[in-house]
Amino acid sequence: MDANKLKAIQGQRRKYRVRKAIRGTASKPRLSVFRSNLHIYAQLIDDENMITLAAASTSDKGDKATKGGNVAAATLVGRKLAEKAKAKGITQAAFDRGNYRFHGRVKALARAATEAGLLCTGLTDAVKVPKDAAPVAAPKKEKKADKADKQQG
Repeated sequence: MDANKLKAIQGQRRKYRVRKAIRGTASKPRLSVFRSNLHIYAQLIDDENMITLAAASTSDKGDKATKGGNVAAATLVGRKLAEKAKAKGITQAAFDRGNYRFHGRVKALARAATEAGLLCTGLTDAVKVPKDAAPVAAPKKEKKADKADKQQG
């Protein structure tokens, strides 16, 4: 099999694996990221109604980024998307990295959006969360003693 064809198939598998657990709603849309060599694109998607609520990219007219394929440009896009989301009353989003690894431009976009006020759930590392953002409760872990009590009683 051709190496490029195999790489594309593996990318599709990663994308489906990541996306199968994420569903966007009107109150908590999916923040989808697409990265090309020249630009980076991000959009907030409501999967229930199948509409895009807000979008931002480095290829927009009047964009401040001179080059769209770097971390600084991704940071600008993350901030811009968070501002558009705030204007529409959206405070949380489920982060969908697609088939991209969470580093570099994708990570910079997610961090910038979170720091600007759009709380991206599903991030793997700690990010500075603004004080006015809604807290996300972490799942509680049961202790071994609690499990033993449940089994007996």
